[in-house]
Amino acid sequence: MKPHSYSSTPPKLNAMDKALRRVRVLILFLVGVSPLSFAQPQSDPQQTPTPQTSPATLSSGRLPRIGDGAEMGFGQERRIGDSIAKEIFKDPDYVDDPILLEYVQAIWFKLIEAAKFRGDISSDMQERFAWDVLLIKDPSINAFALPGGYMGVHLGLIGIVTSPDELASVLGHELSHITQRHISRMFTQQAQQTPLLIGAMLLGILAAGRNPNAGGALMVGGQAAATQSQLNFSRDMEREADRLGYGVMTQAGYQGSGFVTMFQKLQNASRLNDNGSYPYLRSHPLTTERIADMQSRELDLSKEASPVADLISQCLHSMMAARSRVLVQHDTQGLQLILDIASQPERNPKLGLSQQMGQLYAGALAAIKTRRPLLAEQFLLRLNDLITPLKNTQLQYQWVQLKAEIALAQNAPLTSIAILESLPESRATVLALSQSRLLSKLASQISRAKEDLNLWVQRYPKDIQAWELLSQSQGLSEDPIGAIRSMAESYALKFDYPAAIDRLRAAQAKTKQLQSSVGLGRAQEMQASIVDARLRALLELRKAEMLEK
Repeated sequence: MKPHSYSSTPPKLNAMDKALRRVRVLILFLVGVSPLSFAQPQSDPQQTPTPQTSPATLSSGRLPRIGDGAEMGFGQERRIGDSIAKEIFKDPDYVDDPILLEYVQAIWFKLIEAAKFRGDISSDMQERFAWDVLLIKDPSINAFALPGGYMGVHLGLIGIVTSPDELASVLGHELSHITQRHISRMFTQQAQQTPLLIGAMLLGILAAGRNPNAGGALMVGGQAAATQSQLNFSRDMEREADRLGYGVMTQAGYQGSGFVTMFQKLQNASRLNDNGSYPYLRSHPLTTERIADMQSRELDLSKEASPVADLISQCLHSMMAARSRVLVQHDTQGLQLILDIASQPERNPKLGLSQQMGQLYAGALAAIKTRRPLLAEQFLLRLNDLITPLKNTQLQYQWVQLKAEIALAQNAPLTSIAILESLPESRATVLALSQSRLLSKLASQISRAKEDLNLWVQRYPKDIQAWELLSQSQGLSEDPIGAIRSMAESYALKFDYPAAIDRLRAAQAKTKQLQSSVGLGRAQEMQASIVDARLRALLELRKAEMLEK
């Protein structure tokens, strides 16, 4: 996973090291937890009473929530998730691509709303959990739910699924792992075993996706019987997540056929591919029973087809899948192959419209990565010829964003600004505009970026990338206290409290220096007060974190 531009890039890790790094924090947490901590749940101040089944749930014929009865409190589960997210933020493969994240989040949030409507998410769970999607620049086919409402998605998964329905089937399945609190239930189920055993089991399942031998090594020894028992319980959870995930995705408006085709795709991969590229197959064992269950549910569910809407949705997904494939591609030969395919449409004249769009979109991005902006423009024009007749704002939005990226690749930030200013406000637009304004190095544009980002973080105070861009704009506009404080906020959001505290103390030192030399203006005095308050708050958080260890 890739750190933000303010951090140095660590040496490239091999597959096994990366897999272990991603989950090592979980086992470290578990080793420090006594099994007795689950024996008396009433002593946990974060413990939430089990919600009652609503009349609407009963009237719909659904069973009571199977996830009820987990003994770990929401707060404790969220703290475990935060600890894992902290490690993911540090990983060089973590990526915050606003355009791609915007697309995945649109599906994710629709699924969350559907789960709330169905009664799968209580108000307390909704408030306490993060509900964040973390994108990982990894070509392997994987997605995973983490405690506390976090969702990890490999770009390799987005790049291989062929429709938003297939992606929604995976996200809906993983969302159901979260709403049914499966990890918490695993801890409760194994309360008589040591936390180290549970941690080893989880490490084994996740590491097996990157290296089958690594996963096996972590699960061998005298604990084989207990591990097998836990894995059986996990398969029951998979079936439960299938059923509930199917209901969530169809409630959200996605076609249940996506679940069937995704299962079939994974089953074919399991027969033909055993090289570690499909970690989802290892942590989510497929059976003919599960596939048949989804097929029967699809037969029972009839929905009216909407050919135009389906085509637009397919075209949008094709471009975003193409973006994922290019973003994970670091090999020059791989990028050249993408360029060759986009340059020679006659290779496969039977391609559908959405596939053609995906190839041209991928070609434009690959041309940008290989520093051939003129070739990127050629692909862009051909893509426009396909998009224009559809007269769809979503597709046009993506085309304009790509046009702005090409302008930046040509070192034309003012052109990029003019292009992006025509778009409606969104996170991708605000961040791209701010980056373009900063690259222009014009005082008026830097001031505008600072103004826009200040407003954005007031509305969305958990946006890490926005805080980092704000820090840049403040540094360029002679606001050193604000620049240091904004960087501290980005560290705090990544749960790196020591680094955030260090930055805030640096801001205090800068305040004293300015006060003794030229004095402080009113705006600087306000920033200094905010710095003091934030430092006190983070010191308390750091103290609580240390006590938990």
